[in-house]
Amino acid sequence: QVQLVESGGGLVQAGGSLRLSCAASGSIFSINAMGWYRQAPGKQRELVAVIIRSGSTNYADSVKGRFTISRDNAKNTVYLQMNSLKPEDTAVYYCHVLSRGSDYWGQGTQVTVSS
Repeated sequence: QVQLVESGGGLVQAGGSLRLSCAASGSIFSINAMGWYRQAPGKQRELVAVIIRSGSTNYADSVKGRFTISRDNAKNTVYLQMNSLKPEDTAVYYCHVLSRGSDYWGQGTQVTVSS
């Protein structure tokens, strides 16, 4: 079993920054990918950013140039630096880990961007 603990959400004004963290613990043998998804009210959950074992990253078009995903392999922790935040970034952000074919999700952290 893998546990994911997220932190770093909150309320920020448009143009501000937040940094999300997600620490994975438990039966971690091989993490293939770590990433962040988000879900706004009334909308489907969508991929925000992902980083795979090789270090390659992928971003949703809506966050390219503003968000940066990074990973500390020694700590099994993934980060999401969010800059130039917009009201449309408001959502619950979920950490996701793919490990040996199994998906693991964090509990979610609220990010609210006021205009």
